[in-house]
Amino acid sequence: MATSVSHPSEPVQLSELWRDPYPAYRYLREHDPVAWVPEAGRYLVTRFEDIMHVERHPETYLSAENPSLMTRSIGETLLRQDGAAHQRLRRAAEPPLRPRVVKEHWLPTLRRNAEDILAPLVEQGGGDLFHDVAGPFAARNLAALLGLRGVSDADMQEWSQAIIDAGGNYGEDPEIWARCARAVTDLDAAMDEVLPVLRREPDPSVISSMLHADDPLTEDEIRTNIRVFLGGGLNEPRDSMAVAAYALLTHDDQRRDVEADPALWKRVFEEAVRWISPIGMYPRRVAERTELGGRVLEAGDKLGVVIASGNRDERVFDRPDAFDIHRAETSHVAFGGGPHFCLGTWVSRAAVGQIGLPLLFRTLSGLRLTETDVPFGGWVFRGPLRLTAAWSPS
Repeated sequence: MATSVSHPSEPVQLSELWRDPYPAYRYLREHDPVAWVPEAGRYLVTRFEDIMHVERHPETYLSAENPSLMTRSIGETLLRQDGAAHQRLRRAAEPPLRPRVVKEHWLPTLRRNAEDILAPLVEQGGGDLFHDVAGPFAARNLAALLGLRGVSDADMQEWSQAIIDAGGNYGEDPEIWARCARAVTDLDAAMDEVLPVLRREPDPSVISSMLHADDPLTEDEIRTNIRVFLGGGLNEPRDSMAVAAYALLTHDDQRRDVEADPALWKRVFEEAVRWISPIGMYPRRVAERTELGGRVLEAGDKLGVVIASGNRDERVFDRPDAFDIHRAETSHVAFGGGPHFCLGTWVSRAAVGQIGLPLLFRTLSGLRLTETDVPFGGWVFRGPLRLTAAWSPS
């Protein structure tokens, strides 16, 4: 039976979600699967079935939301567009990210980046896999894919984190808005360097593709969409690589299985993004009066589609809180679905599952954690905050 009551059975605090969202998600899936959360100003959708319903009905659950945290921080992007407007932007950016292009053009670049980052670390015998490996690897790959030149790994990571933090700034922290504004200014300066070059000399990058599409994007459209790509396009592969490394380093039996059968690296990646989804929630807006998960929703109501919760739904996954590369259920919603299915999916699978993780464990011999209580943070975006480890110098 549908209900229009606007309060969950138990309050949800965003600060608690940042520390560890999974107990709250478990409670909401069971008791209030479309729950009003005042701090977020939206209903959180937490069951897999309801998430899939939202994805299958984009005409009812719109991506366009203005004002939104994203549009306030970086402007109008394809993630907040629907229908033809969204498709136009997506078609312009998509060609360099298709599976065939990733395989034929980008794999050598991804492999070279991984080797260049890992080689100097061997003799160190220890470090932080999050800051020393996963972050720089994701940053360097993304700079190449986008077409940015002369931008450091550190700048890419700083700009990306500022954009990510602004996109989840439901607490209205003024310093987060200020950091994002500085990042946008610096990124725009980097764009000023490459736009005229790529207009004259096209290459296989995303910026070049946008400039030379059948329906080319304006420079303002390119700038705003590169900002959103810099956010999700860096943190997702970074955090999925760190999560997968953490999972194997805390599950010795599965690590042995993977090292004995390299074909399992693909499963490691897919299970990692199901287990701790790097992008945990994205917003939608209700277009017309409808019902979802037993809740009556009105036109204009805002949703938070919590894919991190859907990926641990007991109705779909056996032992959902366990990391298990051998599980029978392999489908997940970590990359979303429908018209907004993540553009970077194929690159991430190749960079992390096919290249980054195997090279990490092969290059850093005897890899092991030196910190048993690894800190994690976030709910809109989530991953380890550090991953200190040791290995055997050659």
